[in-house]
Amino acid sequence: MSVNNPIELIAVLLIFFGAIFCFLSSLGLIRLPDVYTRSHAASKSSTMGVLFTLVGTFVFFIIEGNFSIRLFLGIFFVFLTSPVASHVVVRSAYRSKVKLADVTVQDDLKAEMEEKGIETVEVQYK
Repeated sequence: MSVNNPIELIAVLLIFFGAIFCFLSSLGLIRLPDVYTRSHAASKSSTMGVLFTLVGTFVFFIIEGNFSIRLFLGIFFVFLTSPVASHVVVRSAYRSKVKLADVTVQDDLKAEMEEKGIETVEVQYK
């Protein structure tokens, strides 16, 4: 494969870095101990992976002379919705009293929740 244009090289590198971030995200989902750290891996690195891949694809199509509004909107909505969805999942897990990992040292939110009188629901596992 020969790269004729330096901007094509940038597009290829962006897509490559996106694949690396997605791979690291999948490792985080497998290796991390609880829902809170897994959610962090899933939201941060996979969002970056998808964004790098979409931006690389967007750059490639721009140099070909095609502006893709679908890619632009995809970049915008992934950037907007993925962190929010991750926050909602973690918040509902915490309010449902899903246990933290055994290696967790500090729970900063516990005192805040008790001080404000916010009720949490105990989850029963079968």
